[in-house]
Amino acid sequence: MELHNLLDDLVYRVHSNMGRQAFSQLRQGMFVISRIVPVHPATDAWLVSGHLAVFPRSQRHQIAQNAAQEIVARPELLRRNPAILQEGWDLQAEHRAEFIAQVGSDLTVLAPHEAQKTLREHYRRLQTKVTAKLDGNGARTGPKPEELGQLPDELLDADTIALVYDEVEGLNYYRDFGRLDALFADPSLADDRANLTQLRGYLHDDSVSPLAIRRLVERHPDGADPVFRALLRKPGFFWSRDGEKLLGRHKKAFFDSEPLPSVSLVGNRLAELLRATR
Repeated sequence: MELHNLLDDLVYRVHSNMGRQAFSQLRQGMFVISRIVPVHPATDAWLVSGHLAVFPRSQRHQIAQNAAQEIVARPELLRRNPAILQEGWDLQAEHRAEFIAQVGSDLTVLAPHEAQKTLREHYRRLQTKVTAKLDGNGARTGPKPEELGQLPDELLDADTIALVYDEVEGLNYYRDFGRLDALFADPSLADDRANLTQLRGYLHDDSVSPLAIRRLVERHPDGADPVFRALLRKPGFFWSRDGEKLLGRHKKAFFDSEPLPSVSLVGNRLAELLRATR
């Protein structure tokens, strides 16, 4: 049987080792949730593995919403469709260019209320210029632009927030970045242990991308060696030689995973279902 995957917008030739009976419930237009595995890398044949959960066409609204949420939560599911991935990269580049046009750089350090105001303006501009834009490859999904302008509650009591729209990693927020920026600009501030504690938190926190530390070094290259020597208590530390190794030890997950665009997309069929059910 041929099944159209709503997640990556590809058609799969699916077989069952249980015979035709395994597909007896399915009719044109129905939906099915199931695990499939490749029969062999040299073929485009797939095999059902486990139970088939079948849903009638009348449940298309819920199925479409669930599929869109799954893509947002697990964008790696799109890897098999390079066309959708490329459109994601292209759209992310457009968003980044709009951010730079708005604030003058791909990095800005602001007080929390100013950061939130900047974000809301960013998504308002996107809504005006790009939200209605659809093309032949798919449509954007995920939260509405105005919802994306809301900073997480845990950031609102920070001293400063850095908004960084990286070319690869997309839009990131970093708490109290201003303190570390001042530290790298003036390494004598390492005498204040609170500053080193903040940097140690960036280094050891699995959720903080290496991007944050790399940007600090890029902004203040002369401060990298003395700051990390003070943090690590290693007078022989040289960022040019040891920096990436340090990040690799503490940020292994970021080095092991292939980057994906931060903008989630859906394919044509899922886009049609989402539009029809609004």
